[in-house]
Amino acid sequence: MQSFELADIGRAWRQNDQYRPLLNYDDSDNDDCTGGGGFGGTNVHRGRSSIFAAEQTRQEMGCLSVTNSLVIVPQDRYYALERFGRFTQMLPPGLSFTSLDCLGCCVSLRSISSRITQLIVEVNTKTKDHVFVTAKIAVQKSVLPEGVVDAMYKLTDVHAQVESYVSDVVRSTLPQMTLFEVFEKKDHVSEAVLRHLTTEMRAYGFQIHRALVVDISPDIQVVHAMNEISVQNYLRDAAICEAEGEKIRLIRAAEGAADTAQLYGEGVARQRKAIIEGLKASIMQGGEGTKPLSTEELCNLLVITQYFETIREIAERSAGSLVFLPHDPGAVRAASAEVYQGLQMGRAPGQAKMA
Repeated sequence: MQSFELADIGRAWRQNDQYRPLLNYDDSDNDDCTGGGGFGGTNVHRGRSSIFAAEQTRQEMGCLSVTNSLVIVPQDRYYALERFGRFTQMLPPGLSFTSLDCLGCCVSLRSISSRITQLIVEVNTKTKDHVFVTAKIAVQKSVLPEGVVDAMYKLTDVHAQVESYVSDVVRSTLPQMTLFEVFEKKDHVSEAVLRHLTTEMRAYGFQIHRALVVDISPDIQVVHAMNEISVQNYLRDAAICEAEGEKIRLIRAAEGAADTAQLYGEGVARQRKAIIEGLKASIMQGGEGTKPLSTEELCNLLVITQYFETIREIAERSAGSLVFLPHDPGAVRAASAEVYQGLQMGRAPGQAKMA
């Protein structure tokens, strides 16, 4: 009968808000001595996520429903022993005997997670080129073994403190960069946040492992504008490359045409020289009494030879076009006379006297 009354007293004491944990828990199934908080039950935190609850400092209960004399400390949490509200010592993992206690009036327990936890901080700020962005920073932290007491008793809200430091660093760093530099130099932002948090949070018993810039989100219209800028830059580069290629093709074609014309001229010159040499040889074979050809007669021979060469080339290269030429001996004679007259008019007065 007496034990039943003590159980009722313990249940009533457990429902008192003054002694409840800092986070809500479900104290059902409290008849088994399973440890880890509550009167023999596993705490199921409501109202907030279990990850958030695991990171915070919270009050713990012993194994027995009416006393905190026996407590089971899990491996992933630090337990602090308090006597009459004053910190006494840290409890090792496993089953521990604290001291004599009655209804938790003498002995109280406080715990904090020893795991590495991650906090996502979103910061809205403006870049150097006046673009508003949202930077998402992932901060990975844990409690220092030698700083557990500071982590438990110095800060009321660890997350709010970390968010304040991260916001301060991000809002002082990003306004010095343009939007493109923010994407290119995310490591600089991470290093600045990590360096500042490591220095400041060590005084509160926390170790900062990494501070990662996991996302940078400008306005959707800015994203579309950036994509359009990239597309236009690529189109400009493509147009420049195409124009350079066309330029090279035209230059090569012009050089080829010039080389062709030069070679053709050299061939025609050699042809004329060979014709003259042949005519000269033919004349010289006529004997000693053969009269030398005059300049006019030599010019007539060249004109007649070139005339027939032109007729042959027109016939070979004709592609259906019709060409009218005066083809009779008188026309050839007139053409040779005009060529000879042109040569005589082009000669200098001194050269004409010598002739």
